[in-house]
Amino acid sequence: MCGIAGLIDPRLIGRGDMLRAHARLMADAIAHRGPDGWDSWADPAAGIAFAHRRLAVIDVTPTGAQPMVSIDGRWVITYNGEIYNTAEIARAPELAGRAFRGTSDTEVVLESVAARGIDQTLADLNGMFALALWDRKTRTLYLVRDRLGIKPLFYTMDGGAVRFASELKAMNAVARSSAAIDAASIASFFRFGYVPAPHTIFAGIHKLMPGEIVSIDSIGRSSRRTYWSLADVVEQAHSFARELSDVEAEDRLNDLLADAVARQMISDVPLGAFLSGGIDSSTIVSLMVAAGKGAVKTFSIGFPELGYDESRYAAAVARHLGTEHEELIITAADAVAVVPCLPDIYDEPFADSSQIPTSLVSMLTRRRVTVALSGDGGDELFGGYNRYALTAKILSRILSLPLVTRGAIATMMKAIPERAVDRLASLLPDRIRPTQPADKLRKLAEVLPCEPQQVYLRLVTQCLQPVRLANGVPEHPLGWERFEPIAARGDRLLWMQVLDTATYLPDDILQKVDRASMAWALEVRPPLLDHRVVAFALGLPLRLRVRNGETKWLLRRVLERYVPREMFERPKMGFGVPLADWLRGPLRAWAEDLLDPSGLGGGYVNVEAARQMWTEHIAERRNCAYALWTILMFEAWRRRWAMIPRIRQSS
Repeated sequence: MCGIAGLIDPRLIGRGDMLRAHARLMADAIAHRGPDGWDSWADPAAGIAFAHRRLAVIDVTPTGAQPMVSIDGRWVITYNGEIYNTAEIARAPELAGRAFRGTSDTEVVLESVAARGIDQTLADLNGMFALALWDRKTRTLYLVRDRLGIKPLFYTMDGGAVRFASELKAMNAVARSSAAIDAASIASFFRFGYVPAPHTIFAGIHKLMPGEIVSIDSIGRSSRRTYWSLADVVEQAHSFARELSDVEAEDRLNDLLADAVARQMISDVPLGAFLSGGIDSSTIVSLMVAAGKGAVKTFSIGFPELGYDESRYAAAVARHLGTEHEELIITAADAVAVVPCLPDIYDEPFADSSQIPTSLVSMLTRRRVTVALSGDGGDELFGGYNRYALTAKILSRILSLPLVTRGAIATMMKAIPERAVDRLASLLPDRIRPTQPADKLRKLAEVLPCEPQQVYLRLVTQCLQPVRLANGVPEHPLGWERFEPIAARGDRLLWMQVLDTATYLPDDILQKVDRASMAWALEVRPPLLDHRVVAFALGLPLRLRVRNGETKWLLRRVLERYVPREMFERPKMGFGVPLADWLRGPLRAWAEDLLDPSGLGGGYVNVEAARQMWTEHIAERRNCAYALWTILMFEAWRRRWAMIPRIRQSS
């Protein structure tokens, strides 16, 4: 894992010193992503420079350093990620006889492009990556992002000038002027808690989409195309699927996951895994142990003060599997201390509050290892979110009721005091007691009056009226049209899963983990997002995803091969924090400062609406924690990144 950056600037043609200086500034801005070294490459005649910050994981010798030039001298690469099947690619007939200089995956990718072309190489890659390739013969730049969007890549074009980087802070390190904030991105952020791709918080700066190639020629013409489409993969999986028995499906999934995990355990530096004790991480760790590649190190955090502590479950699974387990007990003060650091870690507004524990577990893990495997993707692929169970078990029946009846039920549910809901839920046995019961009841009440097609949007919405909160500026279009054929199948759960995999997963979950882990120079690999596993999982019939109200039905069967069912059978907890209580307690002074009406929002936020939410939340009349968190994260970001001059200016 590393950080990459680069630029093309016609104004700097012939000025190799300036090209390298700008590349250095961009690399310095993301030095945390690669503390093991840096280098640059420039072609003054073309006005181009690449930069690379290195986190040495595979081939830690100088032969793995980047940017790297192909043996034939035509291609140059700067690359962030890991490829897990380079041994197979290196055996391709077109690469026979090539004398590789080292053992890095970078060199195999580069020489494959040189010998077989970009399309064939990308089709064969199994891994996570964001990369830039420069074709010195045609003077064309290619920017590429992996299939699921595990690794980030940003770019901008201004006339003939181009910049790209792993993070926004590098993009702005050599900007001639401050980039303008995109007001529509703020409205979208208030809805989702993240800025959805391909947009960013800045006008004119874009995110590459998962599975996308952007090519830019020597006169600044650009084109975008996909080399892998999630919607197409799902359609193909269902078009050619054969009916599998339960046992056949379980065997097939076990074999796919075992292969994915074994591949992703390759490393020339210490490797471990996150372990929460939940289904996803326990499955990954079980398969790591089964791979027989030596002792497995596992890491978890516990925060008993906060009421979201899964550390005892993680410890039980670790003992059963025999891993070398380490846990960090976090106090509320420890967690709150991370909050002021969030705008530096997330240089675009980001409001998933689980960013706090994710940052803490990354910090703990990096003390012992450089690479960690995670269970990210399991909820999306195998139907694990509570909203999936809600859809399959409850909403499909309730939504058949007349709208007026649903509205009346919702009104009654909203009238129940939140504390009363929590008290009643506390009487339930641990094994069926939901976390945050009042919040879940409120969310159910809010979707009941919705039309079926609006239920999903409401379930993933942070602020009920994002446009109002953004002073009337409309959101970016959702762009969900490409998934309409899946919706037409009538499998509402599959449609939600695909939407989550295409949007929430790359834009929230994966970026949360990337920024939190790379802030500590920790590489995190998600074996569940091996593209072969993705295609198999999203091609499963409904009965293998959710059965009798049980989510992740098939994945649970695989885990039962390694871990007794009683160790992981419990309500889904998530990886959250008690945000509502924190905002009324230890974070109140911090929030009050950010919500000061004299400076809130810089004109982008409806101050009256924000202050009303805050007043109602503090008085415990409403739980506005999630909506308030988006406002607070935007304002904290704005004060850090939008109210100061750019770090450097071009000459």
